[in-house]
Amino acid sequence: MQIQAVRTKKELDTFIHLPYRIYKDDPVWVAPLRSEARGQFNPKSNPLLDHCEYELFLLMEDGKAIGRIAAFIDILAVDYWKEKTGLFGYYEAPADPAAARLLLGVAAQWLRGKGMTSMRGPWSFVSQEWGVVVEGFEPSPVVMSPYNPPFYNDQFSAYGLKKIKDLLVYYIDAREGYQIPERILTLTDKVAGAYGVRLRQMDTRHFEREVETVIELSNQSLALNWGYSPVTEDEVRAMAHDMKAVLQPKGVIFAEDNNGKAIGFAITLPDVNALIKGMNGRLLPFGWLKLLRGIPRLRQYRMFALGVIPAYHGKGIDSLIYRALYESLNSPDIRMEINYVLEDNGPMNNAIIKLGAKPLRRYRVYEMAL
Repeated sequence: MQIQAVRTKKELDTFIHLPYRIYKDDPVWVAPLRSEARGQFNPKSNPLLDHCEYELFLLMEDGKAIGRIAAFIDILAVDYWKEKTGLFGYYEAPADPAAARLLLGVAAQWLRGKGMTSMRGPWSFVSQEWGVVVEGFEPSPVVMSPYNPPFYNDQFSAYGLKKIKDLLVYYIDAREGYQIPERILTLTDKVAGAYGVRLRQMDTRHFEREVETVIELSNQSLALNWGYSPVTEDEVRAMAHDMKAVLQPKGVIFAEDNNGKAIGFAITLPDVNALIKGMNGRLLPFGWLKLLRGIPRLRQYRMFALGVIPAYHGKGIDSLIYRALYESLNSPDIRMEINYVLEDNGPMNNAIIKLGAKPLRRYRVYEMAL
C-alpha cells in the first residue's frame, strides 16, 4: 500500500468516485448526486475553497485506489478560532489498521508541515457537514449528512484521535403518533404574546432579500457555537442557489419582532435522499423525472438550521419557531430529522426533548495534537 497525492483530473475522478465503489452493495448508503459530489472540489462552484489550502490523497494497492483522505486548512476558521487547527475529511478506508495509519498519518504530516498544532475531523468542504456516525447507523442518512461503517471510529481511536464533540440527532414522525405537546402549545402562545413575535414563511418573490436575512441572522445567532466560523456571502449565495430548486417556502420560517425586524429563522430541507436512493448518483436517464415529480410530494425533511439572535435567547423563541415550522409542514405522514444539535447545547437539547422529539443518531468529531 502506498499514498499518492491527487495531481491529475483522472486522479481527482478516482478520489470523488471511490465511495460509489466502496458502498455499492451497502443497502443503507445513499449515493449523492455525482454532479454535486464533484462540485464540492470545484472552486468555481464551491466558494469555501477560496479560503482553504488543501491536499487530497489516495491510498493505492496494486494500482487500485482503496482509500482516500483530504487534509486542509480553513484560513478564515483558523483566524476566527485563534487556534492552529487543521482539518481532515473525505475519509474512506478498508478495515485494515495499516491502511488507516497511512491515511491519517499523511494528513497529520501535511498539516504539521503547514504549521498546524492540532488535527480535527472528519470535516468537509460543505458547511456544517461534520463528524462520523457513532450511533444510529440506520435508517439511511438524510440529505447532506455523513454515513460511514462503524469501524472508522476504531481506526480514529487507534491512531490517537480523541473525541472533542458529539453532535446529536433527533426525529419526529406523525406516523408514530407525534404531536406537539399541549404544554408547548400553551407556552408558545404566551411567548408570542409577550414579545409581539410575528412568524412568516419565506417569500420567494424576494429570494435575494431573504438570503441576506439568513446571512445576517446566521452570523449573529450561531457565532458562539462550537466549530462555527463566519460564512462568507459568496458561500451562502452558492448554497442558496443549490437549494433553491428544492426549498419549499413553507419549510423556511422567519420570526420578526413587533417592528418587523428578523430575530430568528429555521430552514428545513426536503429529504431528497429518499428520492435519489438507488440512482447511484445519476439523474439520467429517468432520475431527474423522479426528482421533479417527487419533491413536491415529499413529507420527509431535515431541519438544517435554527437560530435566534442573542437578545432573544432563553425566551422560548426557538420553540415558537419550531411550532410554526411544524404547523407549516404538517401532514399525517410528516417525518422530520433535527440534524444536528451540539451535545453541550443544554437549552436546545432540553427544548427538543420537551417538544417530544426522540433521539436517533450521534455523530462524533475527533481531534489530536500534532
